Amino acid sequence: MSQQLPDVQASRPDVAVGLNRVGVTGVEKLVKIDREEQRPIVLMAEFEVYVDLPSWRKGADMSRNMEVIDETLEAAVSQSTYRVEDVCGDAAERLLEKHDYTTKAEVRMEAEYVTREQTPASGMQTQSTADIIASATATEDGTREEIGARVTGMTVCPCSQGMSASRARETLRGLDVDDETIDEFLAEVPQAGHSQRGHATLTVESEGSPDVDLNDIIRVARDSMSARIYNLAKRPDEDHMTFEAHADAKFVEDCVRAMAEGVVDEFSGLPEDAVVTMKQSNDESIHQHNAHAERVATVAELEGEVNGD
Repeated sequence: MSQQLPDVQASRPDVAVGLNRVGVTGVEKLVKIDREEQRPIVLMAEFEVYVDLPSWRKGADMSRNMEVIDETLEAAVSQSTYRVEDVCGDAAERLLEKHDYTTKAEVRMEAEYVTREQTPASGMQTQSTADIIASATATEDGTREEIGARVTGMTVCPCSQGMSASRARETLRGLDVDDETIDEFLAEVPQAGHSQRGHATLTVESEGSPDVDLNDIIRVARDSMSARIYNLAKRPDEDHMTFEAHADAKFVEDCVRAMAEGVVDEFSGLPEDAVVTMKQSNDESIHQHNAHAERVATVAELEGEVNGD
């Protein structure tokens, strides 16, 4: 007769303090996304899974809990879906059901997503990547799901560009060029400014699944920066990207505000209490530090500010 081992995890801790999140990270699973009349997309996704822990319980029983988590994720990803956030929502709800001591279950997922497009000048076929961000939080009051993406682009500093334009103006005046011609030249030829690779993050969270398309989120995030970048670029494409970026110089703050405007313009069907998170981080080229800006707001708040209400 085998000896029954004590359930230490279920005992009372020495310090009776509850914990917001206990779980596992770095769990990899394949997720299949269906598409209308196209082959499904298969993602290698990495999950984080958490439950809350009451003050009277010592631990979440990681070994047994991992079996539950793995079983839950396998059930959630076993069937293909049209929305990755629904995978997280399904898993979070299953976890909540299986843990009688928890009041909240969270599932987060990230995966690399590949899109196909054409280069802007040469028309060459190329691929771009974006990081999908999806999550869900399940409680007895319901489930909130989040979908979004993190993308890379290019930004140009308006401040350094302004200094270059001032230098050009003074140089042209020294060559006896009249001010009207100088104004016309500077309007047509954007001046140099230090450029950097930018990282835009845009997510939408709502009760149930947000009524937005992942590809639209990626597009709004990419278009919020000075210019898009491409993995493949012929010389005409490089010229196009450089010109476009310098013609639309933006601070990190401008990029976040451009995302806000894009959300209001593109996602009119979202509920007013949906929460939008917008972040911009730039890898500065002439500084050792980086620049960052972000905003978290409801759709109603963004609509009021963007529309000037």
